[in-house]
Amino acid sequence: MTEKPEDSLEARLKRLGKDIESKRQDVSEEVELRGAESRKGYAEAMKLSSEFIAGIVVGAFLGYLLDHFAGTGPWGMIVLLLLGFCAGVLNVLRSAGLVATPGPRRDGAGKDKKDEGGA
Repeated sequence: MTEKPEDSLEARLKRLGKDIESKRQDVSEEVELRGAESRKGYAEAMKLSSEFIAGIVVGAFLGYLLDHFAGTGPWGMIVLLLLGFCAGVLNVLRSAGLVATPGPRRDGAGKDKKDEGGA
């Protein structure tokens, strides 16, 4: 039996080495993309959580100041803490894109709607 040059051990080893190297490059690119995606998700989570906590802290602080200067007991803090919680939830929903940001309303033709007081 005669051995073909492409069937030689050295030729097969070279082909195998090229295949392995191409697979390594594909895997390394995929790992880099996953790492960037993971960091992006972590940054988004930190942004959303800080916006939520900021709303609660600001509401509690304003409620404390109201109670301190107006002498209303815990009621100012309770009410403004709840309002801060609601504001924090709204900020998170806006940042996540689940609620539209406030702005001018538009009619079907793309023109701004204004309050048209009429007789």
